[in-house]
Amino acid sequence: MAVINSYDTLTSRLRASGDYVWPLVLRLIMAWEFWESGVTKLHGKNWFADIPWSGWQKGFPFPFDQIPANLNWFLATWGELVFAVMLLFGLFTRFAAISLVVVTVVATAAVHWPAEWSSLAELWNGYAITSKGAGNFKLPLLFVVMLLPLVFNGGGKVSLDHLLLRMSGRSNTLEDRTSGLQSTGLALFVLSLSTIWVEPTWGITLLIASALAMVIPEITGKK
Repeated sequence: MAVINSYDTLTSRLRASGDYVWPLVLRLIMAWEFWESGVTKLHGKNWFADIPWSGWQKGFPFPFDQIPANLNWFLATWGELVFAVMLLFGLFTRFAAISLVVVTVVATAAVHWPAEWSSLAELWNGYAITSKGAGNFKLPLLFVVMLLPLVFNGGGKVSLDHLLLRMSGRSNTLEDRTSGLQSTGLALFVLSLSTIWVEPTWGITLLIASALAMVIPEITGKK
């Protein structure tokens, strides 16, 4: 029993320190990665116009394929820079993180995702960091996975978001946990944004499931 109590005390302290540590670490590494990418684009050549719709690359998905390459380059460059700064300071962290998820997934669809695949085993060949065909979506997938905790949990206690909550007298909302079908629907919506541009069928399925999860409680009155 003493061992179990010691373990529970240890995990409790790790959870408490985790409120400070893990969101800060994720924000710092993600801010650096996207800042570096944005700076590289800012001082580099616009290669968006060279992205083909053939070979193993899919090209830009709709509606980004309707936007001129120069505007796409501008949006990607300044999106990465501005959202990186927001992550760094933990300002509107969830908005910055989900925006960077979209930026990353669109980039994955355009550059890193295979144009065609007939099996999950074939798709898995693209889970690599390489420039040799079959896709190379390992790194952007890891970025999306690292951004999602910031979408769902926010910037943590070492952030401007947390400071603003305390200054506005709303720090008690940090402990609110509203569960239920609509919460599931919101989670499915976030996941749909993370997939719809690489594989529209997956994304649309998640989007429909999200809509149903959000609407059913309103109809039945059971949330």
